[in-house]
Amino acid sequence: MKKISCVIMDWAGTAIDFGCFAPLNAFLKVFSEEKGIDITYKQAREPMGLLKIDHIKAILTMPEVAEKFRVRYGRDWNMDDVNEMYQSFEKHLFASLRDFTTPIPGVIETMQQLREQGIKIGSTTGYTQAMMDVVRPEAAAKGYVVDNLVTPNDVPAGRPAPYMIYKNMIDLAIPSVDYVVKVGDTIADIKEGLNAKVWSIGIVTGSNEMGLSEEEYKHRSAEELSELKREVREKMLNAGAHFVLDNITELPACIEKINR
Repeated sequence: MKKISCVIMDWAGTAIDFGCFAPLNAFLKVFSEEKGIDITYKQAREPMGLLKIDHIKAILTMPEVAEKFRVRYGRDWNMDDVNEMYQSFEKHLFASLRDFTTPIPGVIETMQQLREQGIKIGSTTGYTQAMMDVVRPEAAAKGYVVDNLVTPNDVPAGRPAPYMIYKNMIDLAIPSVDYVVKVGDTIADIKEGLNAKVWSIGIVTGSNEMGLSEEEYKHRSAEELSELKREVREKMLNAGAHFVLDNITELPACIEKINR
């Protein structure tokens, strides 16, 4: 019988950093404060999960943002702008990255449960290797450890390309895509899983798509949360997710369902 033997986790917004705030804050600083181009939270979050330089490009490509750039600078943006903004993004992100490495509630216990079933834990990310050199040991000190990590530096392209998943499979000696589940909190995560032909699972609580801090989450009314979760679930299912879970603790039961 085919059984899931590998779960590939995303990092920010899925395993750590409830609401995926580290990159969000850095993007807002670069665009709004440094370049004088006001972008909304929604615009900053939409391409989340991509390699960060691609994320900057994706924001600049949005018609409204491209127009604001044109008005402000009297020309269209180019790759020199992207590179300059990326340098600045890195500076802001590295300054705050350590503060956004707390595991999301339920993640450590859930990974423990999966490991007890003999499941290996791989991981992919939109962060570079240098960023993960900060994040991984900080998360480990707080109890979150994976068996393998692949960053976009290790492969021809980051998300939504499938390469990081395939590299995890090679590193962990997983013989077939049928045995793999990809878990993430962004549309880029879901597409990464689909492009790799593995099971693709979206997580709502703590996600970038939901966009709430843990504090905000606790103080929202049940009705508000329910409506917000419904919207996020719909968005993930429309992107092609095989399953969308309310939170990470539902993952073992979902895997059982897949195995059946």
